[in-house]
Parts: sequence; C-alpha cells; structure tokens
Amino acid sequence: MDYLQVSISGFTGFEPEIVIAQLAELGFESFTETESGIQGFIREDMYQEIPVSIYLQEIFEAHGLSHSIQKIAAQNWNALWESAYEPVVIAGKCRVRAPFHAADTGIQYEIIIEPRMSFGTAHHETTSLMLELLMQEDVKGKRVLDMGCGTGVLAILANKMQAAQVVAIDNDEWAYSNAVDNMEKNGSPDVIVIQGEAGAIPGPDYDLIIANINRNVLLRDIPVYAAYLKEHGVLLMSGFYEQDLDQITVASEQPGLHYVSHQSDNKWVGAKFVK
Repeated sequence: MDYLQVSISGFTGFEPEIVIAQLAELGFESFTETESGIQGFIREDMYQEIPVSIYLQEIFEAHGLSHSIQKIAAQNWNALWESAYEPVVIAGKCRVRAPFHAADTGIQYEIIIEPRMSFGTAHHETTSLMLELLMQEDVKGKRVLDMGCGTGVLAILANKMQAAQVVAIDNDEWAYSNAVDNMEKNGSPDVIVIQGEAGAIPGPDYDLIIANINRNVLLRDIPVYAAYLKEHGVLLMSGFYEQDLDQITVASEQPGLHYVSHQSDNKWVGAKFVK
C-alpha cells in the first residue's frame, strides 16, 4: 500500500497537537516532529477519498499553514520513517530514541519512545525544554504528576530519576495506549497511566507537577494544579510562547504560585513556578 507524506510548517500562535488531533480523525496513521513543523502519514487511497482531501485543505487554510505532499512507495515506508526519526540528546544526560536505534550505555538516562500518534518525542522544543527542566529537579523519593503526558516521555524520565510515585494523565485514547506501551519498553510499569482530564487526578500532595499542554488548557487548569501541589511544590509548564509568559504568570499567582525562572527555545517557553 502506498502512503503520502504530508509535511506541514508555519505554526505560529497555536500548538501543532491541535492539527495532529484533527489529522488523526481523518485517518492519518502516524506523525513525526521536524525542525519546521510536523509530518503526517496517510494511505494514498484514504487521502483520495472524499471528504478527506477537502477537509485537509480547510484545516491548513484555517490555521494559515503551508504544506507539501510526497508519495511514498510501500516498500520504502519503514526505512523512510526510521531515517526521519533521529535520537535526541538533552543536556548531555538524556537520550530519547526509537526502539530501532542502538542503545547508548554511556548516557545517564536513555528513554525508548515509539510515538505512534502521540505528541512527545523530544524533537519539539516544548518536550526538550521540559526534559531539561525536569533533570534540574531532585525528584528522588517524591510524588510526580505528568499532565498531558502524550508518549509518557516525561513520566518515564521522572521514574528513572527515582521518583517514589509517578502518575501520567492524558485525555487522548491514542496517547494513553501509547504511554502504557512506552512504560513497558522502559521498564517503568509502576508508573500509573490514566486516560482523563484534570478531574481524574488521584489524590493531592504532589511534590512536582509537569504540564506540557497548550496555553488555553494551562490557563484553565492552573488552579487545579495548585490545589494538588504540596506547599513549596514545583509546577513545570510548557506548551506556550514567550509572549504568553506574562499571562501564564498572572494566572499562576492567583492560586498562590510564584514564578521562579524560565527557559526559551525558538520562542517556546518552559517555566518553573513554586507554591
């Protein structure tokens, strides 16, 4: 079966996971993150069906995105996907790779991620920022919550950093299933993976909450995160741009969270707040 590779760029002012969710509903089977945006893969026969090709154009026009389409012969599908998915090393200490990459025994934390349709392979700035911020925290023996866990990469790192308990939550069925599989691949079966929203958070008193979600969800749920944090607990957030940091900070101050610091990469932000 022949596939089409749809390369999408021009993301400004909103998050690519919105488009990924829309494309998944149209029948796209997998996605990879690139420096300029994302690539989606769909069977050629499915793309030609009405109304998939029409809806696809409407999505791109609505968000002001650019795209190109390339046909991929079926026999080259796996090789192309593997060649486009390179391991990522964060701060010289954490390496995120796919199952088909060779292991690196010289790295402190190695994480195996098979992304499927989920967001979080460390190729995107928000994920790499959060991995770096997480490695700056002492989570040994502490309770950690990963909201919007996607592939589960951040929860896996927290588990490898010897957190006492890690809970990972995502409202997307694909992400939930993908995260469960990735926990097994990384020897982290004790991580609790839940499909749901903020209302599904089990129990209070977390030492650290990680939330790599889009700005609007963060603004809505920051008070919930604050309520579930211990006094002096840490909230790490990403998924928004530099121009949104002031708004995020104001929203965080209202439930008693105080801005500590942030890091930026290509206008994306990873920020630390303390209760």
